[in-house]
Amino acid sequence: MIEKRQFYINGAWVNPIEGKDHNVIDPSTEEACAVISMGGAADVDAAVAAAKAAFPAWMNTPVEERIALVETFLEIYQRRSDEMGAAISLEMGAPIDMAKASQAGAGSYHAANFIKAAKNFDFFKPLGAHAPNDRIAMEAVGVCALITPWNWPMNQVVLKVIAAAIAGCTMVLKPSEESPLNAMLFAEFMDEAGFPAGVFNLVNGDGVGVGTALTGHKDVDMVSFTGSTRAGIAISQNAALTLKRVHLELGGKGANLLFADADEKAVKRSVRRMMENSGQSCNAPSRMMVERSIYDRVVDEAAEVAGSIKVASAHEAGNHIGPVVNEAQWNKIQGLIQQGIDEGARVVAGGLGRPEGLNKGFFVRPTIFADVTNDMTIAQEEIFGPVMAIIPFDTEEGAVEMANDTVYGLTNYIQTQDGERANRISRQLRSGMVEINGKSRGAGAPFGGMKQSGNGREGGSWGIEDFLEVKSIAGWTEA
Repeated sequence: MIEKRQFYINGAWVNPIEGKDHNVIDPSTEEACAVISMGGAADVDAAVAAAKAAFPAWMNTPVEERIALVETFLEIYQRRSDEMGAAISLEMGAPIDMAKASQAGAGSYHAANFIKAAKNFDFFKPLGAHAPNDRIAMEAVGVCALITPWNWPMNQVVLKVIAAAIAGCTMVLKPSEESPLNAMLFAEFMDEAGFPAGVFNLVNGDGVGVGTALTGHKDVDMVSFTGSTRAGIAISQNAALTLKRVHLELGGKGANLLFADADEKAVKRSVRRMMENSGQSCNAPSRMMVERSIYDRVVDEAAEVAGSIKVASAHEAGNHIGPVVNEAQWNKIQGLIQQGIDEGARVVAGGLGRPEGLNKGFFVRPTIFADVTNDMTIAQEEIFGPVMAIIPFDTEEGAVEMANDTVYGLTNYIQTQDGERANRISRQLRSGMVEINGKSRGAGAPFGGMKQSGNGREGGSWGIEDFLEVKSIAGWTEA
């Protein structure tokens, strides 16, 4: 049993003021794998006070020095990356090979991209030739509350913490109580890198307790939250009382438009992308919309691909998917699969219950629904599990209309070999991101959505910019 009963506040590991024990559950075994302490309002006050006290000096630290500390952090992270992957696998169920390569790898990837972006970022610049004595200063927002989820923990922690640190902000991180071990390991890296006391602080806790105290705190200037749309709304309401900036990365219900001329790997690529991380990705292509002329073939192929996906313990090496994070999530997914059946969708792969041979652990069968209509619950609600809905369409216009007919707007996908059509549709889809024919976004590309998928952007220069205020200075005199 791993014991992590301390918080990282003001550059030191300290005992919580209001700590109560919380068991972290290994989703592969349903047994406790760690115990942590949960904080309260007094712990939040101490962490925010430390961040507030450290802010003036950190904001005025030359950006080159801030970048140098991040470079040191990255060296430590890369050296201890396997430890990070092992922690993530244990607490949230990503298979160990995937956790070390993709989950932990996401952290070092984003940190490296932030370093590159920061070295080319203009924090102080002239307004223009027409106003020779005007300057635009990009300055740190202030004290930031960073609240991160369990599904891609290091991806989100690094996107927030490192961007905020480079921008000159100080911060309090509240990781998900479902996957706190990776964040505490991250705090060790920050400490070893030598960040000044108070710049980075960590308090464990739940959303109702620590989350509410942080997002409503009078000395917090900005909240950056990744999680459910429901929680994002509650955070926005709480933060509104102090008019602080709120950055939200929320849910999604990605449409994947598959045309008759899609390449031969499109179906396999799409199903495997959906099932990655056991379907626990906000940008998963969960609605496959298929041109009717190839609909039956695609349904059969998708079912075959889903049936070939192995489900096994996160502790096993190999290329498979693991469990979902906890019992509540497992029950939610089972309820939505049943609702899909009740509303008339046809199960062509997977379905209710655990996969054969797995009687313990929060394992879900990779599930494909056919004959779905876009008004069904499984086509509108984010399931956050390995469940895909297949919907036929007749025309390009109808496909775009269906794709946009959702409260979400995070990532949409297009599969066609007609480049002109792909380009045209990419501009019509109401989402923050569009991926064509399996092409991933480039290094430093912005991540974020529209509508109820949130606001703001993370990654690269956009991620740094989100933690900056714009100051206009008139009458500047060069020394």
